[in-house]
Amino acid sequence: MSDEILISVTPQETRVAVVQQGIVQQLHIERGSNLGVVSNVYVGRVKRVLPGMQSAFIDIGLERSAFLHVADIWENRNNSDAAKPIEKMLYEGQRLLVQVIKDSIGGKGARLSTQISIAGRLLVLLPQQGSHIGVSQRIEHEVERELLRAKLQQLLPDNSSGGYIIRTMAETATDKELFADMEYLNKLWIKLQEQAKTSSAPFLLYQELNISLCVLRDYVNEGTTRILVDSLETYQRMAAFAQDFISSAMSLLEHYVGERPLFELYGVEEEIERALSRRVNLKSGGYIIIDQTEALTTVDVNTGGFVGSRNFDDTIFKTNLDAAQVIARQLRLRNLGGIIICDFIDMHNQEHRDAVLEELKKSLACDHTRITVNGFSTLGLVEMTRKRTRESLAHTLCESCPTCDGRGEVKTAQTICYEIVREITREARQFNAREYRILASQLVIDLFLDEESQSLARLSDHIGKPVSLQVENLYSQEQYDIILM
Repeated sequence: MSDEILISVTPQETRVAVVQQGIVQQLHIERGSNLGVVSNVYVGRVKRVLPGMQSAFIDIGLERSAFLHVADIWENRNNSDAAKPIEKMLYEGQRLLVQVIKDSIGGKGARLSTQISIAGRLLVLLPQQGSHIGVSQRIEHEVERELLRAKLQQLLPDNSSGGYIIRTMAETATDKELFADMEYLNKLWIKLQEQAKTSSAPFLLYQELNISLCVLRDYVNEGTTRILVDSLETYQRMAAFAQDFISSAMSLLEHYVGERPLFELYGVEEEIERALSRRVNLKSGGYIIIDQTEALTTVDVNTGGFVGSRNFDDTIFKTNLDAAQVIARQLRLRNLGGIIICDFIDMHNQEHRDAVLEELKKSLACDHTRITVNGFSTLGLVEMTRKRTRESLAHTLCESCPTCDGRGEVKTAQTICYEIVREITREARQFNAREYRILASQLVIDLFLDEESQSLARLSDHIGKPVSLQVENLYSQEQYDIILM
């Protein structure tokens, strides 16, 4: 399947879209004011050890202290039979070499690990894992996996002390390319070790490549037909990087100079808007509703206006098949992670359930992020997890509504009227004011003057004081003040 990679650059942000057959499959946004720190390596300082949580807070120079759990300490992961409590391994003020494995999300600090891994184009170096050689799970055939292991084993120098993971892109790599990647990663690791010895904590030792260079390293494959970049400076930087490390990508790079904005030309701007909506329409006529909460993401499938042409079971089956494909794409577009619950329309036919689950797994197969999918539960739900390493698209581009505070609903004007009546009743018991003035939105004041005028009159009689009204155009529907005159 042919891929096109679009890179749109402004001084404030870089946006990347991966397009397959004219359809946007992935979106990535990197802002200069909020760069991600996943894969960055730091010399950190232990700020606080929490034995009760078996965790520690580490100062790595960010605004919020990062979080290290005992399970992410390499000494424990490597010796699971003799795992030590965190208070036996760390102490306050200790210098520690750590790597970020998850960005700061919401109110949580970045998550750390003491197991270091450095990604190259073809290999991932694991300097603490001896001679271990792993193979990407995306390379499924066992024969091919063993051939790649043997190939790399032959290239390892006699004094090699680090382990490696063979990336998917290494399937067609030559011995020369593999050795060059290995040599580059080892030189980089030696340099980091030397810097770590002389650096005072907190200190950034290694920074992950920016998003435009990560595209060349991680997303270019045999199916990529071209990479369009609308910034000359970024194009030149990518070309220089490709010439040094990924010569095969040189012919794919193009500097886009068209008058029409690149993302507008390919319909990416519209796709971003749709990816921020709760509702996503299906080709069959059905639709899905996606709700993202703090704990999990729910996806609800509905037939909508689709009535089918044969029978009800086939209508449901067709809708669920369409939904399975769209759900997989939306997870990538929106970068949704954590626990995800998919509520497909109930199917009584076991073959239909199996086919929908298989279609979902098939559609998720091209996702670069690790995903675990469970079968249908007893309640007819599909439970899955998707590794969350950075904020979702909605959390990157949006913020909670200041009017409803993220609830998605506001109290009715009538509810606010009754709140005001109760508030004035309480105030009148404590203070002896000459008059009470209500400052509220136009809608609330109009209600007091019309349908709730009797409530206002009864309130005035009850407290024995006049109550006046004043419209505040800048107030939201839930906002009001009571002034004691």
